[in-house]
Amino acid sequence: MKAVVLAAGEGVRLQPLTFTRPKHLLPVAGRPLIQHLIEAIRMAGINEILIVVRYKAEMISEFFGNGDKFGVKISYVQQGEEKGTADAVKAVEPYVEEDFLLVYGDLLVENEVIKRVIKTHIREKAEATLTVVPVESPQHYGILALQGNRVIKIVEKPTPEEAPTNLANAGIYALSTSIFDKIRRTSHSKRGEIEITDSLTLLINEGKTVLAVTIPKESWIDVGRPWDLFEANEWKLKRLTHRIDGQIENGAVVIGPVTVEKNARIRSGAYIKGPVFIGAGSDVGPNCFIRPYTSLGKNVRIGNACEIKNSIILDETHVGHLSYVGDSIIGESCNLGAGTMIANLRFDGKNVKMRVKDEIVDTGRRKLGVILGDHVETGINASFMPGVKVGNNCWIGPHVLVSSDVPPDTVLLLRQELEERRLKS
Repeated sequence: MKAVVLAAGEGVRLQPLTFTRPKHLLPVAGRPLIQHLIEAIRMAGINEILIVVRYKAEMISEFFGNGDKFGVKISYVQQGEEKGTADAVKAVEPYVEEDFLLVYGDLLVENEVIKRVIKTHIREKAEATLTVVPVESPQHYGILALQGNRVIKIVEKPTPEEAPTNLANAGIYALSTSIFDKIRRTSHSKRGEIEITDSLTLLINEGKTVLAVTIPKESWIDVGRPWDLFEANEWKLKRLTHRIDGQIENGAVVIGPVTVEKNARIRSGAYIKGPVFIGAGSDVGPNCFIRPYTSLGKNVRIGNACEIKNSIILDETHVGHLSYVGDSIIGESCNLGAGTMIANLRFDGKNVKMRVKDEIVDTGRRKLGVILGDHVETGINASFMPGVKVGNNCWIGPHVLVSSDVPPDTVLLLRQELEERRLKS
């Protein structure tokens, strides 16, 4: 059986991080999201993978190559336009001769889930087998109505009153090749896309065997919005086999599960409380505090007397001394000047809100700092309010307080008036 991984989407809701990379290459626990998924597919016993690509496709193909380094065989299929999930699946038809696994590329999932889906599909001789997971907000997902383990209806993003269950489509399927005929007969949805769930509805309406495998919420993570990356990072850090291959100086304290990759250095006086991931070539300290669920990429520099809490910091970024980064995602090759402060808690203690696709959204998180794109630089003592996003290639001047989103390629400077007087002798 082959696996098909859908990785063509742009990930608009994850901007500014996706201005410069596909969402599938966003890192959690030191590795791209899609790499964790491919490893789970391999561990489930599938070694041949088709990745459907479009947006910044060359970045994915350059990272994975033919898959040899990852113990699998990888081929790439180009989706011409972003016309929906069914259109993406249609692109692989010439390369699939038998039942296949289909997985959305922005998921984290335990390999046992994939094994269970495949086993159920083969044992029951189903036309399609879906994976479903209980969720708290059905209005954000495709929701399934079941009769036993048989799917009888799929409702896309229903209101809470309309939702037949709280079981959401988890984006993991085992499908027969009959799905391609149904895709050709699928009309465009209200969003103007050809949806795989509409193609599956055609199978259901014909009385074909379409099954659902219910999985526990803790075995699956869906990454669609910036703050989902925190949950994904925590999920993976808890499951990593941690090891220390870098240098820990005398006087540094490392507690709990911590990974320190080769050529990384933890300087004296640093206090690191896991789970934490520190990438190759990174330099931490002296005298700083790295708190749980933090992931540092490659060649990251954390200066003297900094505190980093529950944050993801991408490759080549430098956090200057006396800075605080909490509950934040900092893009690649950023340079935070000394004393940069990121607020992550509102005075009233209410959930932090963030603008996503021109809509103000309640993140559901009481603590949330900032999302910085790549190549952001801050001057000394720059400050950020909770829930702010800053586009790539921005300069934030000294002492500036950023309280609203900043578009890419922007310079923010604080204007001050100086009055010079001569002291009387």
